[in-house]
Amino acid sequence: MAALLVTLCSLIFMLCSTNAQPSPGYSPTSKFRTVGFYQGFRNLWGAQHQRFDQNTLTIWLDSSSGSGFKSNTAFTSGYFGAAMKLHPGYTAGVITSFYLSNNEEHPGNHDEIDIEFLGTTPGKPYTLQTNVYIRGSGDGRIVGREMKFHLWFDPTQNFHNYGMLWSPNEIIFFVDDIPIRRYPRKSDYTFPTRPMWLYGSIWDASSWATEDGKYKADYHYQPFIGKYTNFKLSGCRADAGASCHAVSASPSPSGGLSGQQYQAMQWAQNNYLVYDYCKDWRRDHSQTPECYSH
Repeated sequence: MAALLVTLCSLIFMLCSTNAQPSPGYSPTSKFRTVGFYQGFRNLWGAQHQRFDQNTLTIWLDSSSGSGFKSNTAFTSGYFGAAMKLHPGYTAGVITSFYLSNNEEHPGNHDEIDIEFLGTTPGKPYTLQTNVYIRGSGDGRIVGREMKFHLWFDPTQNFHNYGMLWSPNEIIFFVDDIPIRRYPRKSDYTFPTRPMWLYGSIWDASSWATEDGKYKADYHYQPFIGKYTNFKLSGCRADAGASCHAVSASPSPSGGLSGQQYQAMQWAQNNYLVYDYCKDWRRDHSQTPECYSH
């Protein structure tokens, strides 16, 4: 009997340990200095739906408008992050985002690296969507490279850190310093290289955001609020020239991920990945050739 109890306890411990949040062993959030909002950004639209107080930017969406902000400068690589807190309750159709883009400079043929929270209905978790666009798809359409996650915490209860590393060799997405996705540069055709600005916004995307548009924004629940703080904006500005060296988000100055960071990423993907564009048989993968070696 005692041996059986020991075996059961060991099994329970192993199961719990498997799902326990691992340490990535390295903290990009701590490595890069915090930038004041007005030091690094400006309002882009919806100024009347934007407030900065006690080092926290609050933006909101109601039936009249949403709001967005943009970095003052463009970058060619870097680490970009912020701590965010999301709106609780019914948020269907509402997107709260933090992303790199050059859409204003290259409309319809732009590059983009996205962190987007897809609104939800009560009782269902938020979906964190990561995405990469490269020059649209080359034929005037936009081909996304979406990977979606549910999180191991409630993002409406507290601030959590979200980050993106964009280097000449790879793109890595982070949640509380845990790498959740790595997108390597396999060819110039499948990797963004043109300068991009950093943006944040909250807006109505009822046509697709929640369960493919099944649930729409309901303004009986307005305003929908997003909060941002602890901004990170470290990298090579577009005007820096070739002498600027890309930053690293790992213990190695040359970049990449450490073994411990890879293990943490595997944990996140094994337990919280809910959609991978490369594994969606409904997609036409002829324009996402990286999937053939995914």
